Amino acid sequence: MPVTAVWMGMEFPPNQGLDQDEVNEQVADAIEENEVVLFMKGTELMPQCGYSRKALGLIDQYRDDYETVDVLESLDEFRAALADRSDWETIPQTFVDGEFVGGSDVLEELDERGELEETLTSA
Repeated sequence: MPVTAVWMGMEFPPNQGLDQDEVNEQVADAIEENEVVLFMKGTELMPQCGYSRKALGLIDQYRDDYETVDVLESLDEFRAALADRSDWETIPQTFVDGEFVGGSDVLEELDERGELEETLTSA
């Protein structure tokens, strides 16, 4: 039987996450509907890992309009859905015009070579 937290008479079941099909659809929609999308841990205002924070900072240098998706609600399902599209295991992951670009390390390398702005703004 799953553990249920009780706080002031309210029950909170353990994080069930989202259904894999739901997450697959969310990932597909986000990639198709946005020129630039960053799948990250946390939100723009509250990144929950240093790599996500770094990716946000790099993208912010060159773009004002891009989508972010917080994967923490269903981390395992997002990893699976993203791995099918990118063959990349870590998060964050950045997609531009439907194509996988990379994680924060790849964004950093592109920036150091002077190629990140063109990658992000050619969309």
